Amino acid sequence: MNNTDPETEPLPIAEFRGTTKHFGDVVAAEDLNLAIRKGEFLSFLGPSGCGKTTALRMLAGFETPTKGEVLLDGQVVNHLPAHKRAVNMVFQHYALFPHLNVADNISYGLRQQRPKLSVAEVADRVSKALETVRLPDFGPRRIWEMSGGQQQRVALARALINRPKLLLLDEPMAALDRKLRRDMQIELQTLQRKLGITFVLVTHDQEEALSMSDRICIMRGGRIMQTGSPRELYDRPRNRYVADFVGKSNFFDGRVTKASATSATMEAAGGLVISGTVTAELAPGQAASASLRPEQIALTRKPVEGDQTLGLQVQIVNRIFLGEHTEYLVRNDVIGEFLVLVPRQAEATEGSFEPGDAAHATWRAGTALILGKD
Repeated sequence: MNNTDPETEPLPIAEFRGTTKHFGDVVAAEDLNLAIRKGEFLSFLGPSGCGKTTALRMLAGFETPTKGEVLLDGQVVNHLPAHKRAVNMVFQHYALFPHLNVADNISYGLRQQRPKLSVAEVADRVSKALETVRLPDFGPRRIWEMSGGQQQRVALARALINRPKLLLLDEPMAALDRKLRRDMQIELQTLQRKLGITFVLVTHDQEEALSMSDRICIMRGGRIMQTGSPRELYDRPRNRYVADFVGKSNFFDGRVTKASATSATMEAAGGLVISGTVTAELAPGQAASASLRPEQIALTRKPVEGDQTLGLQVQIVNRIFLGEHTEYLVRNDVIGEFLVLVPRQAEATEGSFEPGDAAHATWRAGTALILGKD
């Protein structure tokens, strides 16, 4: 029973209601329905062309919906121009002015406001913005004298100085190297918690979305496939597409032999029977896939005995050392190839495997997630 009174729930800071965007015959976004909560870090995640950037641009005011509504603070803003929305955007390539120094780049938006702010007020807010992004005393610096990470911080400061209610981030870390990208992810999370501003990020990087977001909106073909917390999407994906896109997973195809509201059993190739939980209703005879995460599988030299254990004899095809884990690609003569992720501690017990070695891949019965075909 849900005791939440809808009238007492806080108003979403932004909302899509049946929002659709067409570019000629191309459907970029189709029937989007999503409420963005105040103070959350939300990510749109999906491959190129899935509609995530179009959704962001409709929030910003750079695109107008073909039908449906975009709301900010409960007000329909379909035709409200971008400069009149309490929304700022950080672009993938930062869009900084190379002929202006850092301070002038950051203050550019403030200096367009009417009535005009005093010179002292602008200087004070620029100074505070630079402190916020940990670039004090960088005001006189030229843009071309700064690293990619520093330029990103300038772009953030320029967006934050206008005190937006909603900050939109269009793949702002795509141009950074891996280590700097991770550092900036932490910076963004810290900044968002400190300021309490709602952040909406567009990314195709699942690791980035999983590590930074309060909620993730998975998109495909212009539609929202599922929205939830990173843990919800990882542990309880609604379909194979989401399971495949969020993290790594092995899929064994077959047909359902038995199903209930919470679990199902299916028969895969070679008569392998796999049981597991379900996230959507399935029926006997229905085509399905068993999703098994690589870290849910153990790799041993001898068979593991037990009624609650399923095992396959495999051969090691390849190994990739990842530091705290080793990722093995293994092959079973009937099932085919799949991945196994072995913790370093487990390898210390069993020893490492080399390509060509024989091994046993095992997992507990009921561990898999049984999903209907998309």
